[in-house]
Amino acid sequence: MFAEVITAALLGVDAYQVKAECHLENGLLAFTVVGLPDNAVKESRDRISAAIKNSGYAFPQRRITVNLAPADIRKEGSGFDLPIAIGILCASGQIITSALENTAFLGELALDGRIRSIRGALSITGSMQKEGIKRIIVPEANAREAALISGIDVFPMETIQDCVDFLNGSLELDPYIVNRQILFQESRESVGCFSDVRGQASVKRALEVAAAGGHNILLIGPPGSGKTMLAKRLPSILPEFSIEESLETTRIHSVAGLLKAGQALVANRPFRSPHHTVSDAGLIGGGVIPRPGEVSLAHNGVLFLDELPEFHKNVLEVMRQPLEDGLVTLSRAAVSLTYPANFMLVAAMNPCPCGFLTDPERECRCTPEQIRRYVAKVSGPLLDRIDIHVEVPRVSWQDLSSKASSETSETIQNRIDLARRLQRDRFHNRRADLYSNAHMSNKEIEEFAPVGSESMGVLRQAIERMGLSARAYHRIRKVARTIADLDGYEDLQLSHVLEAVQYRSLDRIGELAV
Repeated sequence: MFAEVITAALLGVDAYQVKAECHLENGLLAFTVVGLPDNAVKESRDRISAAIKNSGYAFPQRRITVNLAPADIRKEGSGFDLPIAIGILCASGQIITSALENTAFLGELALDGRIRSIRGALSITGSMQKEGIKRIIVPEANAREAALISGIDVFPMETIQDCVDFLNGSLELDPYIVNRQILFQESRESVGCFSDVRGQASVKRALEVAAAGGHNILLIGPPGSGKTMLAKRLPSILPEFSIEESLETTRIHSVAGLLKAGQALVANRPFRSPHHTVSDAGLIGGGVIPRPGEVSLAHNGVLFLDELPEFHKNVLEVMRQPLEDGLVTLSRAAVSLTYPANFMLVAAMNPCPCGFLTDPERECRCTPEQIRRYVAKVSGPLLDRIDIHVEVPRVSWQDLSSKASSETSETIQNRIDLARRLQRDRFHNRRADLYSNAHMSNKEIEEFAPVGSESMGVLRQAIERMGLSARAYHRIRKVARTIADLDGYEDLQLSHVLEAVQYRSLDRIGELAV
């Protein structure tokens, strides 16, 4: 006796169809799972046996062979429990065979027959819809997440008994439906506002420029100057989070198993702040069972690296690819995985080991050699990929005690939205991945950010004096283009170039160490 059940497995943030082929034959009782199963899949034999018996169904006392096809890709996770159980019940005549047509199954089984949630329900449902599957049965806990995909009927089940009754026609259910827009609004959470920050007008301006052009930014200042507080409020001024971006981000968090109980959608731009002891696999992704890293979990949001020089050098260096390409590629012997990683990098560091090199009120006790070694912990190629370096001074008592109101995040965000709209119109007929100034190529910089002779002279002096690389030269022009967009200018002015040059603070700190 034979039955075939459609299910799916994750491959990166995507999914592919798997067919659980169940064969029953006479012989000594045995339960074998083949098709490159990992330990979690192998252990499903005991869970499935107990779940079927405790749900009141007969577990066939025969030789059972289950093949997970395609058999040349390793299968991981516990989401195959339900489809294998359904296959066994169908092959043993306890479920109508025709009920399995165009139906996919997902779910982990508890020993009492309850169906537990799985990772990646959004990606799997989307994949099944693209492959023409008409309906999918998922754990009740994954219902809202799976129902975000239109074009496929989603039926949530609480127990294996509910599933069998539904397939045999004794339980009638309507497809589960959610309103994306309402769910998106319900899932929104409040974030900090820039009006909470006292003083720091120059740093707020730099963060506004960074958000308007999608530029990476490095905050340099003494301890207690407010670098972390400012970074945490950056998501509040980024362009409004769209539902499409939310779905992209949710897919990654779902695959990583980071969605909270009852959460179906990530409705706020993510803000990820890993500790400086993070490994390269933790930051970029990977592991024995590959998982998305922090750079992918920050997709469409902000990755904040506090105390940048304290991160291991090899960890920082592996960020070069995602910073340039907006994705992470993990190559293994059997498979190559790609995770999206389009994020804004915000880093923070002290100007020297003691932290008080640029503080007018505290004396720095570091030697020039100590300062050079400290700054050199962050490589030049990585710094070149950070468009804006800005000093964060200590907040004065006058600013700290002032009762004057500051600009709200909403006011700043309105200006940023106007600048982003200019960029979208400018790049409308260009590359699909070109939507902000930070992503311009050298050719596009020459076309959209030309500089006059006077501005070119300023750039030449800055490059010769600071020893900037060609990449830094082009990034200065990108930042100048964003400043012009914020000010509403079609052409770059000298003031825009001068302001952009000022956002290379770390190069000036290097001069102080000489």
